[in-house]
Amino acid sequence: MNWRRYFWPIIGIAAVVFSLWLLIHELRGISLDDVWAGIVAIPPRAWALAALSSVVAYASLAGYDHIALLHIGKKVSWLFVTLCSFTTYALSHNIGGSVLSGAVIRYRAYGTRGLTGQDVGILVAICWITFVLSSLLVGGLVLVLEPQIVDRFSTTPHHELATAAGLVMLLLVAVYVFCSWLHLRPLKIGSFQVHYPALPIVARQLLIGPIELLAAAAIVYFALPTVGNPGYFVVLGVFMVSFSVGLLSHAPGALGVFEIVFLAGLSHMDPVGVLAALLVFRLFYLIVPLLIGLGVVLFFEHSQYSRGEG
Repeated sequence: MNWRRYFWPIIGIAAVVFSLWLLIHELRGISLDDVWAGIVAIPPRAWALAALSSVVAYASLAGYDHIALLHIGKKVSWLFVTLCSFTTYALSHNIGGSVLSGAVIRYRAYGTRGLTGQDVGILVAICWITFVLSSLLVGGLVLVLEPQIVDRFSTTPHHELATAAGLVMLLLVAVYVFCSWLHLRPLKIGSFQVHYPALPIVARQLLIGPIELLAAAAIVYFALPTVGNPGYFVVLGVFMVSFSVGLLSHAPGALGVFEIVFLAGLSHMDPVGVLAALLVFRLFYLIVPLLIGLGVVLFFEHSQYSRGEG
């Protein structure tokens, strides 16, 4: 039905508007000069470490595609895969609806390398599973090792519930590994067939996937002021909550949603310093990759057009 086509975009826009309204209300006593002062106060070493963390994060995201191609047994040049993965995530992170938008971009790119629509479908599925698996693993460890993280988002302690939720998340990861060890039969949906990843593939998923989340959280951590900084592990927990809520909101780039949840999780810190760190995160994780990604897309389309004319 036609309304379904507009449902999630409307939800995403509504989430952005509502979150920005909350953000403006939360920061009503802060001027742009205060925010600029907070950005200027970030030392050069922190800028360098935040930039390096962004490079590590996107290098890990490139690993998602390499893992998926290894799973389906397709060989594509290392450089092409890396550029395709980088561009896919750089655009989908900003557009929103990363699974759908990522599938469109990958189909356009990998189709020129001989991959069929089914191949790209399986590739997207494996990349999505890698992300979910990584989120469960990192989120589960945070909740088990630091259940007090829930206190930052609730006035009532729920430590036992947080620990239980973390154990369930880790159990799901263990079940996934166990199913791989069992060599389950392929999942068939009509002519579409998905083979369960083998243990070597699963090992790569559990290694490379979490690195991306750890590096992305490190961007914010390094940019935060040292005064009141709760430490990397707590920042990682707050990042996981903020990032998850941002994805669920379907807001383009999680604009406003990510910030309001992060500010709530670090409410004991100076909001100017936190907001400055979040702007650094957006710069290195969203804006700069988006600009580079658009350049890669233009170059790719120009090369395809020239090749077609030739």
